[in-house]
Amino acid sequence: MDNQANAGVQFLQRQVSSLLLYQSVLQTEVGNAFTELLQSIRYTDADARGCLQAYGNYFRSLANQNQNWEEYLITRILRDENPFSQLAQRLPFTDLPSCLVTAAQHDLQVLQNLYECSSAILSEWVQTAAHLPISPVVWYREQEGLEREEESSLMDELQELDNWADVVPDLAVYYQQFGTGIFAQYQALGWQDGKFFGIPYADPVNLNQLVGYESQRDALVKNTEFLLSGHVALHVLLYGSRGSGKSSLVKALLNHYSGSKLRLLEVAKSDLQDLPTIIQELHLLPHKFIIFVDDLSFEEDDDAFKALKVVLEGSIIARPQNVVVYATSNRRHLIREFFGDRPAPKDKDEIQAWDTMQEKLSFSDRFGLTLTFEPADQNKYLQIIQHLATQAQITMNPEELEFKALQWATSHNGRSGRTARQFIDFVKADLALLAGDAPLA
Repeated sequence: MDNQANAGVQFLQRQVSSLLLYQSVLQTEVGNAFTELLQSIRYTDADARGCLQAYGNYFRSLANQNQNWEEYLITRILRDENPFSQLAQRLPFTDLPSCLVTAAQHDLQVLQNLYECSSAILSEWVQTAAHLPISPVVWYREQEGLEREEESSLMDELQELDNWADVVPDLAVYYQQFGTGIFAQYQALGWQDGKFFGIPYADPVNLNQLVGYESQRDALVKNTEFLLSGHVALHVLLYGSRGSGKSSLVKALLNHYSGSKLRLLEVAKSDLQDLPTIIQELHLLPHKFIIFVDDLSFEEDDDAFKALKVVLEGSIIARPQNVVVYATSNRRHLIREFFGDRPAPKDKDEIQAWDTMQEKLSFSDRFGLTLTFEPADQNKYLQIIQHLATQAQITMNPEELEFKALQWATSHNGRSGRTARQFIDFVKADLALLAGDAPLA
């Protein structure tokens, strides 16, 4: 390897080692492949196989992400969780410790040097180190911009700057507005084994696909707008017949407010005991969170019941204004009650047993807003069918469509929004197949 290329590799290795805050930018598949490639180029073995393998790993890692090296670095910077980005979410830039700002400026200069080491430059260095007649194939794709407009805007600003240290104030504002880490990357999330995880492909259902329960929809939308505007929003219980669209209505909010700070966090009933921990982790973040609990019901002395009760009623910890609970249930009374639970004057029974039973029955009242979803009668069911058929551009004779829809409801799960959706999906696929629009696998 010539002296100039060797000096360039050594410089970049020193730069990587000097990172103070943004080390995790390179602690990924792509970042590790990049640093290992630098090492292999600098210390090429006799037949250069290690160097070529390292380049292959680097190429593949970028292909797996479907990103250019430059795009990768920018997205990692914007989503990185480190002391600077986490504190910038909570404090104005002027209140950040000066040493933290200086460290961030240093790291941005380092990352700019890595950014300028393009895949084309690395390919040339590998050609020289391995004594190849031509340079290896360079991974490159046409730049389509980042997922969100605000990310693309900051990327354009970085590309135009001579010194990335100058963007640190704008970067702090970005962190304060959009957050970092998994919450900057995903709008739909889950909780499992004590950790958050992102859901890359959330349910695409939209509010305009839901019909028949307009008053419930409008009430839930208004409450969600309270949350987004920073006002106190109510916890909501959506209860009623199965298949009426309760869960779909909650999930549709995420798509309706796409691009906002709204995040939907689904928590399974089995994980509800973690709610106080979850709330604690969310309350300092800039996002607005709907904690979604589907199909809620409890047994007596259920730990999940106790945890949810604390969240709904409050505790010594102030309730965060950026978090609400939206729960769905087929039961108006969420705790199962048996005839044996009803008090009778027996020895050794609780004296105030009626109070205990009333506490069980009134648990649902602890939600600030309760939305009731009545079973769909025939008229409502057919209204949903016609609405969905119009959206699906099904041109079948209305009388024939209604006749088949009623037959479907009789032989399947009864009249409901879910049954209507299943029927329309079947008819749409059947018509497409008859028309030859859907190729057979």
